[in-house]
Amino acid sequence: MEKEIPKVTLNDGTTLPVIGLGTYGLWGNAGANAVSSGINAGYRLIDTAYNYENEGAVGEGIRRSGIPREELWVTSKLPGRYHTYEKALVAIQESLYRLQLDYFDLYLIHWPMPNQDSYVEAWQALIDAKKWGLVRSIGVSNFLPEHLERIIGETGVTPSLNQVELHPFFNQQQQRNVHNEFNIQTQSWSPIAKAKDILSNEAIRKIADRHHKTIAQVVLRWQYQIGSVSIPRSTSAKRQRENLAIFDFALSDAEMTAIAELSRPDGRLFDMDPATHEEF
Repeated sequence: MEKEIPKVTLNDGTTLPVIGLGTYGLWGNAGANAVSSGINAGYRLIDTAYNYENEGAVGEGIRRSGIPREELWVTSKLPGRYHTYEKALVAIQESLYRLQLDYFDLYLIHWPMPNQDSYVEAWQALIDAKKWGLVRSIGVSNFLPEHLERIIGETGVTPSLNQVELHPFFNQQQQRNVHNEFNIQTQSWSPIAKAKDILSNEAIRKIADRHHKTIAQVVLRWQYQIGSVSIPRSTSAKRQRENLAIFDFALSDAEMTAIAELSRPDGRLFDMDPATHEEF
């Protein structure tokens, strides 16, 4: 690894690398090889989920990498169909069995699914899973401010992190402000947005040319400078290495502003509003 990845300290005192490897769509032997390649390129944070249906491949990739378990941070997520207390605890254990791990460094509720109205119960299960050593840090994903306020108010436990859709076209400024108020770490899924849209964006291309960097590197550097932990996905060893090479340059205030101005209210990549989206 050319340069150690910086880390952030979460509100429970645990640390997390500021960039990780997303694994959605990485399945089977090819997926295991991509995970192993990413770890050997320097990634130490690996992000998966029960509903990605690839925890077995991710676990195999971890073992193939040869990197000691204690040097890695592994994240998985609870699916909507297991939001009741007992089912949530079983789901965590089943995920650990598939990955062949003894604990998760970070475990998240994947979606709040407020229409089901059981995410507080699921959160209590994560609180206890942490007490019992199954998980070292607990957080949520796609939670809106009202969901965060409710679980904190009803349990007294603040999530260490909220993983949300965040990219230049949907920069979640208001959501990030709420995270800052609660001392919750922001994490970005789909941090580079859709490649065809980003790669054709003239504002970002000019910044990339100025720094002699790729557009993806500029976007990931922007993510780092706004304080979000990003989890880009790539199966290419070359792009995996490129995505980590973001710590040898910095964006100016003017460049950060130019990227911020690309955000728009309808900037979500998919029709997945956490207020209504259901994913079992």
